[in-house]
Amino acid sequence: MSDPTRPPGPKIIAVANQKGGVGKTTTTINLAAALAEQGFRVLLVDLDPQGNASTGLGIEPEDRKHSTYDLLLDDARLKDVILPTAVAGLWISPANSDLSSADMELVSLEKRSFLLHDALRQPDIDAFAFDYVLIDCPPSLSLLTVNAMVAAHSVLVPLQAEFFALEGLSQLMLTIREVRQSANRVLRIEGVVLTMYDVRNNLSQQVEADARATLGEIVFRTMIPRNVRVSEAPSYALPVLQYDTASRGSEAYRALANELIARHLAADKKG
Repeated sequence: MSDPTRPPGPKIIAVANQKGGVGKTTTTINLAAALAEQGFRVLLVDLDPQGNASTGLGIEPEDRKHSTYDLLLDDARLKDVILPTAVAGLWISPANSDLSSADMELVSLEKRSFLLHDALRQPDIDAFAFDYVLIDCPPSLSLLTVNAMVAAHSVLVPLQAEFFALEGLSQLMLTIREVRQSANRVLRIEGVVLTMYDVRNNLSQQVEADARATLGEIVFRTMIPRNVRVSEAPSYALPVLQYDTASRGSEAYRALANELIARHLAADKKG
């Protein structure tokens, strides 16, 4: 039973697409930074064994003494794992290669799908007063991704504007439906955001038209352009909003954050 004396927790969003190279980690980092820029307190949970979100936010491997692996499998306390980043208002639960073996270790555990859910609902989290938790999922529909979906209130899907973009989406939607039916009845699709969009490219325009025709309102109006500054920013261990604050990529991620916030405000008024 939930504790009525505890403050309401943060909105938890899993950023997922089982296909790699679609801008998933880039979107997680920069959406988190854009929300923090708006004054929200944000936690990014790096659930990808590659640890690219951690690297992209300047967390050196030697500083990852505790990681998301410890949250899942060693009952680590949240306050011992999360680290502040160079972005004001943004913290991270970093990842390292330990997560590579997590899927195999999770299989034998009775509550294997609920470990992240429970870790993100420790009383420890209240002291941080997070408004948002964004989970950067691995590029697969693994037990780690299922953990993210069981822990989350919603799933945000980055979709690259390229040929066959929509083909892999059906399996992801099926997984979301299965998790909703079996483990997390409140899970919903936050939305689909088109990434690496090139307005000069007929294919990008066709993918956009197909996505909006197929998926309707869940596709965000904001699209993330193909932008060299977005691509360069990770090599400087910065979100693009700090690397080049006036770039088209930065403006797009700010617009995405604003659209997300507006959706949540509208939903809160309805609910």
